[in-house]
Amino acid sequence: MHQSSLQLWINVSLFDGLESATEPMAIAVKEGRIAWLKPVSELSVDDKSGFECIDVKGALMTPGLIDCHTHLVFGGNRAGEFEARLEGASYEEIARAGGGIISTVRATRAASEDELFESAKPRLQALIADGVTTVEIKSGYGLDVENELKMLRVARRLGRELPVRVVTTLLGAHALPPEYKDDADGYISLVCSQMIPAAVAERLADAVDVFCENIAFSVEQCERVYAAAKAHGLAIKGHTEQLSNLGGSAAAARAGALSVDHIEYLDEDGVKALAEADTVATLLPGAFFILRETKMPPIELLRRYQVPMALATDANPGTSPIFSLKLMLNMACTLFRLTPIEALRGVTAHGAQALGLQTEVGRIAPGLQADFCLWDTTNPAELAYSVGLPRLTHRVVAGKMSGGAA
Repeated sequence: MHQSSLQLWINVSLFDGLESATEPMAIAVKEGRIAWLKPVSELSVDDKSGFECIDVKGALMTPGLIDCHTHLVFGGNRAGEFEARLEGASYEEIARAGGGIISTVRATRAASEDELFESAKPRLQALIADGVTTVEIKSGYGLDVENELKMLRVARRLGRELPVRVVTTLLGAHALPPEYKDDADGYISLVCSQMIPAAVAERLADAVDVFCENIAFSVEQCERVYAAAKAHGLAIKGHTEQLSNLGGSAAAARAGALSVDHIEYLDEDGVKALAEADTVATLLPGAFFILRETKMPPIELLRRYQVPMALATDANPGTSPIFSLKLMLNMACTLFRLTPIEALRGVTAHGAQALGLQTEVGRIAPGLQADFCLWDTTNPAELAYSVGLPRLTHRVVAGKMSGGAA
């Protein structure tokens, strides 16, 4: 349904990625892109000429949702660690005992590309069913050249075989692998001199990420990775200030990072650095929730310095085994006190900016790709307010229906 290359969607209650329209709108799509939009009251007969006209009768339209931080490709699961945390163990204690990321590394290394694809596919399908049209998928559970590339190949394949845009990020500096247990600098050298060039040679990575934390890598080590990424023309992202304040966000911003993610322990100097660099702050309430964290991200400081706030699932096997971006809207509002419109911006316009895709997706605006969702409501706030509803009725990618109920 609705496969014409010339579509005119009318009587739309529009949230364009930043703001809500004040009256019913018409959105014209030509060859998979937004051609123009205007109030229905201003439509002329000529405006409709040649278009397939689709009357949505007041339904809410948003840009296709963007999940800008996920770890969808992994082997095994960590339900046992979930249980251990509930019995009193901390994230750090589990990691230092050989659990956490390293337990997933073992399972991921043991899995074939086909096995990783088949296990990741339903996770991505769950996000698609939630209205996601663009998703970032990180590596980070291989921790050697062969297995990091294996994960990225799976991520690329997911993007080819499912109706969703997949952006890939090399997260080689996610944790210290067992074979480099006492040689973090040596492992960072491997990431910089072998892993990044190999990923670039196969065109498997769009960006490079690091985990800057006491249980992972120092600011200085992360800066080495940033330098190597920049030298190979890759974008930069960072897991920073999740468990402590090391100054990792400011360092990432200085390096030109698209985003810094988690940031519960970010201070005002760090927020200023983000503002100066136009780096997005990505909030991950799923991990906050699962880890029962009590330290809130500095939401008021981010507002004061006008730092864009993106929002993502952080879908991963250990600290956010949650595959619903719509649930993140509710969590961001209830846990972090974002407004519903701030949360929606976080999974549309600001999510696109966190991936460097703001000129392509994340808004309903002329020239951008026609990725959008229609919902069984007229009120944008209801997407954050209600869990499980409202229903996704149409999911459109590049002007073509690819999900939802017609």
